[in-house]
Amino acid sequence: MTAPLSLTDLEQRALLIREDIVKMLSLAGSGHAAGALGMADVFTALYFAVLKHDPHNPQWSDRDKLVLSNGHICPVLYAALAHAGYFSRSLLLTLRKLGSPLQGHPHRLALPGLENSSGPLGQGLSQAIGMALAAKIDGKNNQIYCMMSDGEHDEGQTWEAILFAGKKKIANLTAIIDRNNIQIDGYTEDVMPLEPFRKKYEAFGWHVIEIDGHNMQAIIGACHQAVAIFEQPVAIIAHTIPGKGVEFMQWKPEWHGKAPDPAQAQLALQELRSLGGKIRAEG
Repeated sequence: MTAPLSLTDLEQRALLIREDIVKMLSLAGSGHAAGALGMADVFTALYFAVLKHDPHNPQWSDRDKLVLSNGHICPVLYAALAHAGYFSRSLLLTLRKLGSPLQGHPHRLALPGLENSSGPLGQGLSQAIGMALAAKIDGKNNQIYCMMSDGEHDEGQTWEAILFAGKKKIANLTAIIDRNNIQIDGYTEDVMPLEPFRKKYEAFGWHVIEIDGHNMQAIIGACHQAVAIFEQPVAIIAHTIPGKGVEFMQWKPEWHGKAPDPAQAQLALQELRSLGGKIRAEG
């Protein structure tokens, strides 16, 4: 695990990750901006304050595992891995290029630090359950974290997995759900209403924690609380702003699967750097 950072340092790191996401997507000319930017704080907290991991030994048997179910937000995962030292940040600029290991959806064998291949929505939780059960059978204390979107809860497979994890009381499993209220076709509550979201998880036997997904202290605290729950799987519902940090993207479903053009990227980077200056001044 990397050395702990202060909350101010974590917030600065999240902004740098957002900057890399904007650069990656702009150069690629395609990809998913809103969810990747919205989850930058959560991924920063995980890789720099929560996960037990070693970028110099990615296959360390005692590591915690992060499973990305909603693979389309992989730019934030790639950027977090690069910042954590799994590979050079210069590789980020090859996103979606021919021959690049940074594919538009993650391929497990392409990069160090990837625990699963993802793309088809609704499959990640089942993959994470398998890893969590295997760890229990092996007598290990690994924590398995499954990153999920709210939109993928439209998939029946997701609810089968939620039901199974509750029945088996898989306590070394934590699902972190990006509750940003958008998906590719619009707002989640218009496409397929999810509320009462928390009560559904609770009815399926999960312990639920709701947080502001942009509050570093709340993210870290929720993850620590989840580890202390021994009798149930835990769902952390992280309320986030899609496109967080870039005002012209925020809350707009059209940015779910869209990359900024060069001019838009420059505007976004200026805004993110301005936010970084404010954090430094306040810190």
